[in-house]
Amino acid sequence: MLWIRFNVFSCYMTNKKNWTLKSIAQELGVSNATVSNAFNRPDQLSEKKRIEILEACSRLGYFGPNKAAQSLRKGKFNIVALVLPDSLEYMVTDPVASSFMKGVSSILEKQGINILLFSGSSENINNIVDFVDGFICYGQPRNYGLIEQFKNTSKKVVTVDFDIERNASVNVRNEQAAYDVAKLALRTKQDEVAILGLRLIEANVTCRVYDQPDIDVSSSISHQRLSGYQKAMTEAGLTVNHDRVWNIPESNAHFASIAAREALSSQPRPNVLLCMSDLIALSVMREAKDMGISIPDELRVVGFDGIEEATRFIPSLTTVHQNSEQKGKLAAEMFMSDSKHGAFIEHELLVGESC
Repeated sequence: MLWIRFNVFSCYMTNKKNWTLKSIAQELGVSNATVSNAFNRPDQLSEKKRIEILEACSRLGYFGPNKAAQSLRKGKFNIVALVLPDSLEYMVTDPVASSFMKGVSSILEKQGINILLFSGSSENINNIVDFVDGFICYGQPRNYGLIEQFKNTSKKVVTVDFDIERNASVNVRNEQAAYDVAKLALRTKQDEVAILGLRLIEANVTCRVYDQPDIDVSSSISHQRLSGYQKAMTEAGLTVNHDRVWNIPESNAHFASIAAREALSSQPRPNVLLCMSDLIALSVMREAKDMGISIPDELRVVGFDGIEEATRFIPSLTTVHQNSEQKGKLAAEMFMSDSKHGAFIEHELLVGESC
């Protein structure tokens, strides 16, 4: 014990160096195993001995075996890449995505697993694939090329709101949920209906969708919701012209307000607006108030997501609650259990005062 303390003092006065497990053990006059146990297996040493070694290492600037090297040897990093569909700047401000991330982190943090946020706009996964244990993909990435890489990687993959037909997936029944909420808004065959869609086409502008692209409905949340709206309208004896369908590139107030103003200024003016997110629907209601349009007497509005702001708004929004936090928890649990099946989160209709 005295020798270690003396040696620590003498070495502390020397220049700092890049210590390894072997060199620090030599410096302290103990075995490699003793130093390793002090950091990784405290039950193998007396508490007094362990504290002496840890304090000595700390003074010398050594803080334990190289974790990266250990991870490379073991092939386990305790890091999961959470792939967000769009830019990180946009996604971390989105209340639905934030709720999902909260659910994921609540499960992984308990297991000592770190989360690496990764943008779905990135060119490829090459920069991170060798340093993570796998991927949780929240929504179809903006760069579709990443989907093929997730299909082919040997790492674990859990997809959310889309399916790559190889690993676990978590989904909401978007078509059914959109159908259910649209049925609440549609009343008569005289209804004038407009749809404010989210990323129905690959365009970074708010615009009308005159020609719908040939797309696999099952692969796109937005087209699943559009299909649900159309099914409800057909049953109600209604049709919607393509010039009554708007594409909104991002679920935020700026783009949604542009679409809302266009829709509410069009002739004949819609008396029903089906919105593919709550943020879009809230923008519609703000614009309607500014234009003196009464909700729900002159305009009925429904949303999708069930964010907290929608319940506080006056009038409260009728919407679909998809419990994004629970979706995140389930995705993380499926990742931890190496699940290979698909799972669905049940939706709930929240009937407000907007229709």
